Amino acid sequence: MTTLLEPEAQRATYREVLADPIYRLLFVTRSLAIAADSLRILALSVLIYTTTSSPLLGALAFGAGFLPQLFGSTLFGSLADRVRPRFVIFLGYAVECVSAVLLATVPLPAWACLVLVAVIATFVPVFGGASARVIAETLTGDAYVLGRALSSMSASAAQLVGLAGGGAAIAALGSPQHALLVSAVLHAIAAVVIRLRMPNLAAVPAAAGSVLKHSWQANRTLLGDQAIRRLMFAQWLPPAFSVGAEGLLVAYAAERDFPAGTAGYLLACLPVGMFAGDLVVGRFVTPRTRERLAAPLVLLLGVPLALLGFEVSVAVAAALLFLSGAGFAYTLGLQRSFVDALPEAMRGQAFGMLSSGLMTAQGLGPAVFGAVALATGATAAVALAGAAAAGCAVIVSVSRTRPPAVRHT
Repeated sequence: MTTLLEPEAQRATYREVLADPIYRLLFVTRSLAIAADSLRILALSVLIYTTTSSPLLGALAFGAGFLPQLFGSTLFGSLADRVRPRFVIFLGYAVECVSAVLLATVPLPAWACLVLVAVIATFVPVFGGASARVIAETLTGDAYVLGRALSSMSASAAQLVGLAGGGAAIAALGSPQHALLVSAVLHAIAAVVIRLRMPNLAAVPAAAGSVLKHSWQANRTLLGDQAIRRLMFAQWLPPAFSVGAEGLLVAYAAERDFPAGTAGYLLACLPVGMFAGDLVVGRFVTPRTRERLAAPLVLLLGVPLALLGFEVSVAVAAALLFLSGAGFAYTLGLQRSFVDALPEAMRGQAFGMLSSGLMTAQGLGPAVFGAVALATGATAAVALAGAAAAGCAVIVSVSRTRPPAVRHT
């Protein structure tokens, strides 16, 4: 039986979180898999572009794994709770490994490569939801919040390593197919480690009925709860607007006549800021203060982007993007509220829904503000996206109130 205490009584440290063997195992394997995913995405995009000379197909290869996650969460999300998590997580990494081998060794047409990636992406919310459920059951209170902060920081670092390593691997190995095989090896390592080291924890007991029926009913239950729905949108909308602005930074740099190559540096400022924000807010801010800072941090996320609408230098633009990235730490103030609001039997599906909704929102953001930029120009569209993100502080302010401490048995 676990008792959730008041936030101030539960303050944890990163060392305590990493001391938990199950969390540490999931943390390491997930970081490895994210780096492998980033490497695979880049290598596949290069492979398809070089074989087809189509910028559209190359871009689709980069984003083919996002939108299908929404359908997977809707149709199969309950599997994250109904199947033992070790098998689900192992299967997820194993399938990613096999798909990377197929992409590297079988001469598939571009459309078949995209279909393969999309089909596997459909089940990503199940794999990720099972892992998130285990973490929520392993870490409680402030330890859970810090665990999410560590996961966020490692995800940012792993993505940078995977993208940079992907470029280096393609250059060193001579072809994107070889880089795909490296991705397969990394996924295989993660799968083997999970299979050998993770305890075979129990699944949530489920009533009779099909997976589709349970998934649909759980979706209705989760989104029908006002507190959960608000917390979902509070975590979906600000990143959607931020990524909408991020997707225009190349055009923004060109419109501002910044030196060649500036866009790459500007794009790197956001994940660096995210890492710094999670580190500082997670480690040096008390749990209760984190919750109070959620709405102000959303303003920090949005306002610097809005300020890019003014004439600023490259250095100022970089600093504003760094600050905007740091504002993403607002999610740490919502984590306790979110996990406390979830029915225990639906946690895996809820985390899968949260992730798939976030991926969908981040996919739609660039499309929407890219269309806006056609009418207003990139600079104005970036500023509008920032203003929209800042406006989400109202939603976050309403959503952040955590229910009274409850007792789960």
